[in-house]
Amino acid sequence: MLITLKKGASIDDVGLLTEKLNHHGLQHHLSKQKDQMVIGLEKNISDQLLEELSQHACIVDVVATSSPLKLASLEYQKERTIIRIGDVEIGGDRIVIMAGPCAIESEKQLLTIASHLKRSGVSIMRGSAFKPRTSPYSFQGLGVEGLKMHKKMQKEHGLLIETEVMDVRHVKLVEEHVDILRIGARNMQNFDLLKEVGKCQKPVILKRGMSATIHEWLLCAEYIMAHGNPNVILCERGIRTFETATRSTLDLSSVAVVKRLTHLPVIVDPSHAAGRKDIIPDLCMGAIAMNADGLLVEVHHVPEDSTCDANQALTPEEFHHITRRLKPIAAANGRSL
Repeated sequence: MLITLKKGASIDDVGLLTEKLNHHGLQHHLSKQKDQMVIGLEKNISDQLLEELSQHACIVDVVATSSPLKLASLEYQKERTIIRIGDVEIGGDRIVIMAGPCAIESEKQLLTIASHLKRSGVSIMRGSAFKPRTSPYSFQGLGVEGLKMHKKMQKEHGLLIETEVMDVRHVKLVEEHVDILRIGARNMQNFDLLKEVGKCQKPVILKRGMSATIHEWLLCAEYIMAHGNPNVILCERGIRTFETATRSTLDLSSVAVVKRLTHLPVIVDPSHAAGRKDIIPDLCMGAIAMNADGLLVEVHHVPEDSTCDANQALTPEEFHHITRRLKPIAAANGRSL
C-alpha cells in the first residue's frame, strides 16, 4: 500500500501519522518522490484503519497495490517514466543508444571512439573507470583518473557519460563526474549500494543480475526508488543458463514482461549477453523489435587491443552499420532512432 502526503506536509503531521502506523505494527518506509513524500507499507490495511488514517489532513491519496512493487509499479504510476538529461530523453519516443568501450583505458582511446560514435547518432557514451573482474589479476580500471578522462571527452565531444559504480564509498565521487551511474549485474543485490545511489540526484542504470528473476530485479529498482531516486533505468544483460554457445542467454521476453509491470524505461545490453560480436547485430534488432527503450553496446576502435571483453567489442564501422539497420525496425514500432 502507498500513502501519498500533501506537498509541504509538516514534520509534526508526518510524525503523528508514522506514530499511528507504528502503533498498529505496520512496517513502513518514508521516501521523497519528486516534490512529495510517500509512505510505502509492506501490506494493505483494513477498511477500518484506512478510514482512521484518512482523518489525517496531510494525506492526499492511499493506493492499495496487489504487487510487492510500490513505487515502480504501474498501479502507482500509469504513465511511462521519461528520464530527461539535457536534450536527451530515455523512455520517450526516441530510442537511446549508449555505446563505448567496456573500460576506460586512455584519454586518446576515449576521444577517438567518441568522434566515431557521434556520427552514428550516439548521445550517451559508456565506459567504466572501475571494473569488477572475475580474476583478481585482471585489469580493474583506472579509477579516478578514468573519470577525469571521461569528463575531458565530454568537454570536447558533448556526449553524456555513464559509468559503473561498485563501492558505496565511491558513489558521491562518481556522481560528480558523470550523468548516469550504472549498477552492474554482480552488484544488483548489493543493498547498501542501492540505498546509496537512491540518495543521488543522477539517473541510475540497474542491470539484471546474472541469476536474478524479474521479480528480484524489480525489487532492487524499488530499493533505489524507496530511498529517493525515481530515475531508474532497467537493463537486461542476459542471464546464466545451461547454454554455452553464448556468454549469457539474452532474455528478450523480460522486456515485454517488465513493461507490463513497471513504468520505468528498459534498455538492453546485447554485448554482455552474447560475449561474441557476430550475433550482436541480431540481438540489437531483436531488442528494438521488442520495444526496448535503448541499447547499451560495447564499441572499441581497436577491439583486439582492448583490455577486457575484446571478443564482444564492435568496431565503430560495424556499429554504424547496425544503427542504420535498426531505424526501420524502430519506425515499425512508431519510434525513431
